[in-house]
Amino acid sequence: QVQLVESGGGLVQAGGSLRLSCAASGSGFAINRMGWYRQAPGKQRELVAAITNGGTTGSTTNYADSVKGRFTISRDNAKNTVSLQMNSLKPEDTAVYYCNVGVYEYSRIQHNDYWGQGTQVTVSS
Repeated sequence: QVQLVESGGGLVQAGGSLRLSCAASGSGFAINRMGWYRQAPGKQRELVAAITNGGTTGSTTNYADSVKGRFTISRDNAKNTVSLQMNSLKPEDTAVYYCNVGVYEYSRIQHNDYWGQGTQVTVSS
């Protein structure tokens, strides 16, 4: 089993910054992909940013077009954490942000996805 704990959401004015963090804990797994999704009221959950494990070639990232140049995703493999630095925030960034982690669980011999509990980000105009 994998537990995810998110932190860092809150209320900020347009143009401001926030940093979200997500820590994965547990045992018997290897983390592959880590990412952040968001869901605004009345809308579907959408990918914000994701980062691969990278191995010997280094991690790769991908971003939603709407956040490119403003958000930066990073991970610390030693600590099993993923962070999302959000700059130049806009009111349309307002949503619940969810951490998502793809892992390989050794005991189950399978890949699984885990989700954080979600953290609210509100950007006022």
